[in-house]
Amino acid sequence: MSQTPLSLREVPSPVPGPGELALRVAACGICRTDLQLAEGDLPPRRLPIIPGHQVVGTVAAIGAGVEGWLVGERAGIAWLGGACGSCSHCLAGQENLCLDARFTGWDRDGGFAEAVTVNAGFALRIPGSFADVAAAPLLCGGVIGYRSLKVSGIKPGGRLGLYGFGASALLTIQVAVYWGCEVFVCTRSKGEQSRALAQRQYYPDFNVTFQRFQNFQANDGFGAYVAMIG
Repeated sequence: MSQTPLSLREVPSPVPGPGELALRVAACGICRTDLQLAEGDLPPRRLPIIPGHQVVGTVAAIGAGVEGWLVGERAGIAWLGGACGSCSHCLAGQENLCLDARFTGWDRDGGFAEAVTVNAGFALRIPGSFADVAAAPLLCGGVIGYRSLKVSGIKPGGRLGLYGFGASALLTIQVAVYWGCEVFVCTRSKGEQSRALAQRQYYPDFNVTFQRFQNFQANDGFGAYVAMIG
């Protein structure tokens, strides 16, 4: 950031093209990926670019051909901003694996702005029960964590092992505890250990295990489903 700092600029208000929505931004979270892009850890695909891919806002304008959205409705924008729609991954519902995928804040401007456009097919509806700032992190860490839960095969009331305790795990544990799961955390990071232990004030019954993951997994009778979460 010291060598390639972000800069504040006045830019024209974005106009939605065919198949797009324009949103008035209400909140946008900050992700480690945003910092990696700003610092050059991820090579830029387009410059200048507006970062930010945890966007919550309201529909301000609707492009030609868009159906199912109304001006004033709440919408969210996540990291995945577009895909080809015709490859085997897209046809299987795995657009995130598309070789021609487009990403918010990397290929197209993101939400560190007052307004932003989004491919309407990748805009997400935000329930009214979530405040803007509460909904924004769910569009990145929440998506990653919930997908990990689904892939792990964990069922309500089961045993769940979290390997690492970063932002995704912090959100995932809320779902797991709501499902009545027995949750174990395994991490050697001192910072993550402190973060995990702090959750006991909310979830006093969950277990924190700071040992090598191989031992954690091999514990006789443990039988945990393991979601690989950073």
